[in-house]
Amino acid sequence: MPERSESDSRKLLKRLRDSLAEPGQGQERLNRVTHLIADSMLTEVCSIYLFRDAGTLELCATEGLLAESVHQTRLRLGEGLVGRVARTAVPVNTANAPSEKGFRFMPETGEEIYSSFLGVPIQRVGEKLGVLVVQSKAARQFSDDEVYALEVVAMVLAEMTELGAFLGDGAALGALHKQPVMFRGTTGQEGTAEGQVWLHEARVVVTNPVADDPEVELTRIRAAVGELRVSVDDLLAAQSLDKEQKKVLEAYRMFAHSRGWLRRMEEDIQAGLSAEAAVEKEQSATRARLSQVPDAYLRDRLHDLDDLSNRLLRILTGQGRDTGAALPENPVLVARNIGPAELLEYGRSLRGVVLSEGSVGSHAAIVARALAIPLVIHAEGVVVQALNGDAILVDGDQGIVHLRPEESVAAAFRDKIAMQTQAQLRYADLRDKPAQSLDGQKISLQMNAGLMADLPSLESSGADGVGLFRTELQFLIRNKMPKRDELARLYARVMDAAKGRRVAFRTLDIGSDKVLPYMKPQDEPNPAMGWRAIRVGLDKPGVLQMQAQALIRAAAGRPLSIMFPFIAEYEEYLDARAYVMAQVKREADLGHPTPETLEIGAMLETPSLAFAPLDFFKATDFLSIGGNDLKQFFFAADRENERVRRRYDSLNASFLGLIRQIIARCDEAGTTLSFCGEDAGRPIEAVCFAAIGLRSLSMRPASIGPVKSLIRRTDLAALRAVIDAECAKGSVSVRPAVMEFLAEQAK
Repeated sequence: MPERSESDSRKLLKRLRDSLAEPGQGQERLNRVTHLIADSMLTEVCSIYLFRDAGTLELCATEGLLAESVHQTRLRLGEGLVGRVARTAVPVNTANAPSEKGFRFMPETGEEIYSSFLGVPIQRVGEKLGVLVVQSKAARQFSDDEVYALEVVAMVLAEMTELGAFLGDGAALGALHKQPVMFRGTTGQEGTAEGQVWLHEARVVVTNPVADDPEVELTRIRAAVGELRVSVDDLLAAQSLDKEQKKVLEAYRMFAHSRGWLRRMEEDIQAGLSAEAAVEKEQSATRARLSQVPDAYLRDRLHDLDDLSNRLLRILTGQGRDTGAALPENPVLVARNIGPAELLEYGRSLRGVVLSEGSVGSHAAIVARALAIPLVIHAEGVVVQALNGDAILVDGDQGIVHLRPEESVAAAFRDKIAMQTQAQLRYADLRDKPAQSLDGQKISLQMNAGLMADLPSLESSGADGVGLFRTELQFLIRNKMPKRDELARLYARVMDAAKGRRVAFRTLDIGSDKVLPYMKPQDEPNPAMGWRAIRVGLDKPGVLQMQAQALIRAAAGRPLSIMFPFIAEYEEYLDARAYVMAQVKREADLGHPTPETLEIGAMLETPSLAFAPLDFFKATDFLSIGGNDLKQFFFAADRENERVRRRYDSLNASFLGLIRQIIARCDEAGTTLSFCGEDAGRPIEAVCFAAIGLRSLSMRPASIGPVKSLIRRTDLAALRAVIDAECAKGSVSVRPAVMEFLAEQAK
């Protein structure tokens, strides 16, 4: 491979480093940088565009264009050649810029006399910061060496931007980690929190992007890659790995042993970068390439690349290793994603959790709900923007995160927290009072749980019992299948903590978005409608039988309630029930105590089950409507898809009609019915469900107070009349009329 003008690029980088080391404000430094680059690359123009916000670029410095256009010229993402570079993170190199598709003429800059254009992204680990451009009057294509040299310079500018080298009074200037930032994500768990950032994986900060001695840096990178490869090989040699885990690690090892990866980093070092900067440059470049490919498998390999690059950076810098640093006083965990076991290790010490990825049904979301920790997911960019110790506000109700908030924002947020605290104190007064409406109807309010840590909420929330105990969390947080005796001890502790209150144990609900670490992943195009929940239990009955044995032994002669998830037809319920009854007989034959009473029920989560024969409703001891799944299948709206999950209203007349049909079937069969899901914990929805005939609702503990408060202030018979009238009129949703009724009632 031909040498890349290494002496010239190294000379340019050293001049750049020396220039940035000189005193001066941000604008002054940017001006020196553009002059230096134009001079070194023999071009008439060098310009730096930085992101003013996520969708807008601003001209922040230029050599050659009109000075008065600085901080005045702005481009939208994707607009013009500069916007194209910013959007795609791919260089644009042309000898005739005006003839290029998408070219935008900006007369205020005086650029019409410049024909040649070369623009490269200023980025750091997939984080787009801006665009670096050089232009010349002569119509010429820039050489590969010139493109490479400008990319190397852009890499250094990205690192220096992060370190605050351009902090100043310009409109779009400022250190990356100094300014207030707001992220709009998705609610994973309601609640609000104020605290300090604690990064799950501390960010490695490169403080020396330019190298003095390439030979020293080459020795460092080769030694670090060698250490990385040994550690990956050691992981692969572990005896406990199954076939699937080995396959994943083999792909991981292929990345680590890639000769091209090391060669490219060595070339970056020869061009003048330090070992650390070379790692980040290749990480950014490969990320940009992989993010554009249509193959989902290749895009998923970004996680492998990021993990390897970050591990290599930690080896080179020593950052991110066990430094003994302690959690801040009010930690808010910030991560790309996190597993349930890792989140549980932090426990209730966390004030909140913010993820740049994740899903509403992910393991992390389930644990966050169990721990009653506010959670915001899909907060894109938060991991690269945040540093340990940064002030952060988490609004789980709105799915909004404020990083390094201005004092006015923080003050308003504290007012909101104070109001919520006052409301919770009012709800606490209702703890021992029944959820009885103005017209005398009593509603049983149950809580959802999945961990021992949930059980104290039975007392503090005033819940009548546990309407749903998720047994899968004990499987998800382990690296291997739990033993029967372990589960029996846990279930016994749950019953002990309930102090005689009913606990409905849902059997293992895995598949879809809940995959066991030791279970072979199923490559399914639509996992939510695939091999999951009771379907897994019936196909792999050993686990279902083991769980039944553990529950029977845990009951030790006490009443026991078991329900099966995701039953779609009568026969599935009969088959699952038969497995449980066989274990009851087995335990009796062994001389072990059997439950005093045994209730066996099902989750009604598919519309098909609402149309099951009446014999099904008679055969079940109880039913619980799984509102989250039932709603997504009824409206054909994936609850993991933000474009559609909020599109459909739970108070839609058609959906209420389905629930009314289920209530009528259960009344006819004499079967107890409850509603379990997010909507059960929303006061407006909950009071409407109660009005149309549901007598039991199961929700997160924090929702019991607000729901009870509204029920006690509502005449359910009068509300039912409003709902009936709206449905009779053919209204699409009863919500407007319900809101009007409740407002009048509150007067």
